Amino acid sequence: MDNWARLLQIPVLCVGLGCSCLLAQTPQPLQGSGGPAPVAPVLSPVPLEWVPPALLQLQAQAAMKSSFTLDRNMLGAAAGMLPDSDADVKQTVRKLDGVSVHLLRFGDEGMVDPAEVDAVREAYHLRGWKHLVTTNNSGGPVHNETTDVWLVLDGVNVRGAVVLAETPKSLTLVTVAGNLSPVDLLHLRGHFGIPRFDGDGLKSGGDRDYR
Repeated sequence: MDNWARLLQIPVLCVGLGCSCLLAQTPQPLQGSGGPAPVAPVLSPVPLEWVPPALLQLQAQAAMKSSFTLDRNMLGAAAGMLPDSDADVKQTVRKLDGVSVHLLRFGDEGMVDPAEVDAVREAYHLRGWKHLVTTNNSGGPVHNETTDVWLVLDGVNVRGAVVLAETPKSLTLVTVAGNLSPVDLLHLRGHFGIPRFDGDGLKSGGDRDYR
């Protein structure tokens, strides 16, 4: 139980918690050149293996990085080991088909390249997914954090989501696939590297120009 419980509560600094033994993989860029092209919204399945090409550039700049994927069997086993007090989380995890996580740290002297991060955001904008965003500036400039959320909607259901959490020295990208509700996504906060963002603070990202 202890191993799976720790897995479900992967913090942003998860290197060394055994992530490398989980289906670690190198993200693959889109075919072709010239950056991401507009594509039709993907409803099912949500492509866990896909990441924006700009993320690969950020990975090359990162001092520490870790990427891994959890499939449905791993998630089901993890849900079964959660305590009864986490019933809402257990129910949500059992609805997931998979989760992929990419963690990047840029060290004391490093900084996240804002142009590359905006290119990551633009890639998801081009996919036509519903964009929500929340910004937390309560900790001062060093602790500023912006969390972007993209939802793949099928009616009122969420077929998948991407969470991008940015701080001045780190970047976390989490993709989840499954048959969820918007409330289920809130239950996943604090798990798989997803920050505990304020759900009430989420607002539409609109058609922000990232270029």
